[in-house]
Amino acid sequence: DQQSHGTSNFSSFSGLQTHPDGSSNVLVPVVVLSLCFITGVPGNIAAIVLRPNWQRMSGLSQSLLLNLAVSDLLGLLTVPMWIHALLYGWPSGLVSCKVLVYFGYSSVYGSMLTVTGLSVQRYLMVVHQQKYQQVRPRLVLLLLWLVALILSIPNLVFQQLVPDQQRVDCRAQYASDAQWSAVLMSETLTLFASFSIVAFSYIRLKRMVTQATFFNNPQTSKLISSIIVSFFVLWTPYHVTAVLGVAAISLKNERMLKLYKYTWDIVAAVTFFNKCLNPFLYTFTSHHYLTFCHKRKPIQQKGRILQTPDDTPTVGL
Repeated sequence: DQQSHGTSNFSSFSGLQTHPDGSSNVLVPVVVLSLCFITGVPGNIAAIVLRPNWQRMSGLSQSLLLNLAVSDLLGLLTVPMWIHALLYGWPSGLVSCKVLVYFGYSSVYGSMLTVTGLSVQRYLMVVHQQKYQQVRPRLVLLLLWLVALILSIPNLVFQQLVPDQQRVDCRAQYASDAQWSAVLMSETLTLFASFSIVAFSYIRLKRMVTQATFFNNPQTSKLISSIIVSFFVLWTPYHVTAVLGVAAISLKNERMLKLYKYTWDIVAAVTFFNKCLNPFLYTFTSHHYLTFCHKRKPIQQKGRILQTPDDTPTVGL
C-alpha cells in the first residue's frame, strides 16, 4: 500500500494538510492565501500592463521582469481552488488534481528561477558587461521554463486523490519513506542552490565593485537589500521545515513528523507573499536604480574604471 504523507510540495500547491474540524491550522493558511490573492493579483496585473519604467531597461531586464509578473500571476490565480481544497476537500477529479498541481509547481519554480536570474543579471551587467550583452532573452526564458517544467515532474507523478473521512483530498502519495524523503531532499537542494546563486551574485558584486556609488547610494542599497532579504526570509521557513521533514523521516521520529505536518501549510502559504512583493520590489528598485544611473558616474573596479550600465543604451537594470 502507498503511504500518504500529506504535503511534500514546494509551496502549498500539492497535498495541503486538511482539517475538517476547522482548526486554526487551516484558518491561518486560508487567511494568508486570501490576502496574497487579493493583493498579489492586482499587483502583478498592474506590473504586466503598466510596466513602470521598463522602457529604459535592456531587453533581458524587461523579459525577466515580465516573466516574473506573469509567473506569479498564474500561480496566484490557482489560490481560490486551494483555499476550497483546504476547507472542503478537492472538488474535482484526478486529472485536474495532477494538472493543477503541476501547473502550480511550474509557476513556483518559474518565479524562483526568474528571481535567481535577476540577481545573476545584475552581477553580469556590472562586472561582465560584454558577456551580458551576448545573452539572448528568449533563450534565457526558454531554458528557465524548461528547467521549471522538469523540476515539477515528480509532483505530477505522485499526486493522487486520497479519501479522508467525508471528503477527498488532492495530495502526494509515496510508496516508501525513502521516496518521500528523496523528493523533499531534491526540493531542498533546489532551494539551497537558488539561495547560493543569489548570495554569490550580490556578495561577489559588492566585493569586486569597490568605492562604487552603485553601493554608496543609500536608496539603491536599501532597495537591493530588501529584495535579497525578502527572498531569503520568505523561503527560509519552507527550507527549514523541509529539512525537518527529511530528518523526521530518516530518524523515524513521530514527534518531529507531527511538527512537520502541523507547520507545513503555514510555511507553504507564507511563500506566497513572495509573489505579492516581487512586482512592487522590482518596480521600485527599477525606478530608483534608473534615476541613479542617469548620473552616469564611473565606478572603480580594482583600479580600473567601469561605466555605469546606462552609459550603454542596450544595457540597463
